[in-house]
Amino acid sequence: MTGTTAEAPPTVAAPAVVRPRGRGTELALLVPAVLLPVLGHCAAGLGRTGTVPAGVLGHGVGLGALALLAHLAVRWRARHADPLLLPIAVLLNGIGLVLIHRLDLETPGDRAAPAQLVWSALGVTLFTVVVLALRDHRVLQRYAYLSMAAALLLMIVPIFFPAVNGARIWIRVGQLSFQPGEFAKVLLALFFAGYLAAHRHALAYTGRRAWRLPLPTGRVLGPIVTVWALSVLVLVLERDLGTSLLFFFLFVTLLYVATGRTGWIAVGLLLAAAGAVAVGWLEPHVHTRVQDWLHPFASIEAGEGPGQLAQSLFAFAAGGFTGTGLGLGDSVLIGFAAKSDFILATAGEELGFAGLSALILLYALVVERGFRTGLALRDPFGLLLAVGLSTILALQSFVIAGGVTGLIPLTGMVMPFLAQGGSSVVTNWIIVALLIRLSDSARRPVPAEPTP
Repeated sequence: MTGTTAEAPPTVAAPAVVRPRGRGTELALLVPAVLLPVLGHCAAGLGRTGTVPAGVLGHGVGLGALALLAHLAVRWRARHADPLLLPIAVLLNGIGLVLIHRLDLETPGDRAAPAQLVWSALGVTLFTVVVLALRDHRVLQRYAYLSMAAALLLMIVPIFFPAVNGARIWIRVGQLSFQPGEFAKVLLALFFAGYLAAHRHALAYTGRRAWRLPLPTGRVLGPIVTVWALSVLVLVLERDLGTSLLFFFLFVTLLYVATGRTGWIAVGLLLAAAGAVAVGWLEPHVHTRVQDWLHPFASIEAGEGPGQLAQSLFAFAAGGFTGTGLGLGDSVLIGFAAKSDFILATAGEELGFAGLSALILLYALVVERGFRTGLALRDPFGLLLAVGLSTILALQSFVIAGGVTGLIPLTGMVMPFLAQGGSSVVTNWIIVALLIRLSDSARRPVPAEPTP
């Protein structure tokens, strides 16, 4: 008899424990993100009045508490999220509060910073709710059509309210006012991403060709084109041409990402150019803005004084490379839109080209991290949603920066996080929360499979 030796049972390697990285980096970056606005608050007061503002301590404590609340929510529910998104959002929001407070020193009867701080607190609160409640971004795809219906409803309601500065984009109830189109941006991005992700295979098949561009069948492309056309039509009726342009490019960008066909970019640019020319000639409100863009100093030559765009250009020129210093500029001469549409002129004048470039780079970094998150995600809906949300921030920043510097006609939107506007700052915090959730899914390590 030959002896047999019992073989040891195969061992199963335990999955490697991957410790989440980035939360310590995020917390370390939040410290300067809070301190820099506090120092800016002090500098604005010293530059304008020669004294440190009385509420600077409360301003710093409040901003720090909001940042800590958001960080704890991310640390608890989104441990693998990108560590740069939250600090950049806090820094931009803080700089916006500083710039609005600095302009409030020139208009003591019209103080906007306290209300903006309240809206910022509401935005951070909603950020925390989204991060804590939304455990998996793929759940949102189930509500694509509900998001579409809600977005159209939000855009239709302002038609029944009085126009403000030539546009029907506000809902005013007593002293409370908000802009529904800001929330509709996120809802339409959800719908576009959900619909295109669900029909990505059908979009790959060609129904017919137009101008050498292979088009999907009308049954697949028709519903989303109809929703986009209705949204743009409503915005045109409301004279909110900036948001309608944003929706158009958002639709074209996501259609390109879903199909991979570069022809959509060319078609989108041609249609956007044709539409802009037509509206610029036919719509008096838009035509006036186009004329101001083409001839920004015409009112000076006519002896009527500089208009808003001319004052904005003067502010950028006065700032030079290093700026005049916080509290030492004259951008308040721009008028009623100095705290909203033209707040970037205050940054350009008092922080200079160097400070303005730093702000633009912060926006570019957020957009880049959003695109990188989309590329790292393994599901089509997440990819399209991350690209869509990042595109919203990119287009809005470009349109506003281009408008106040005279690169393109002014459209009336506001700079994300910087400008006065409760609806805008709340919406932007929701966008950052969704990007945080998406980046957590993209960066979360895949559990190792047991080896025999």
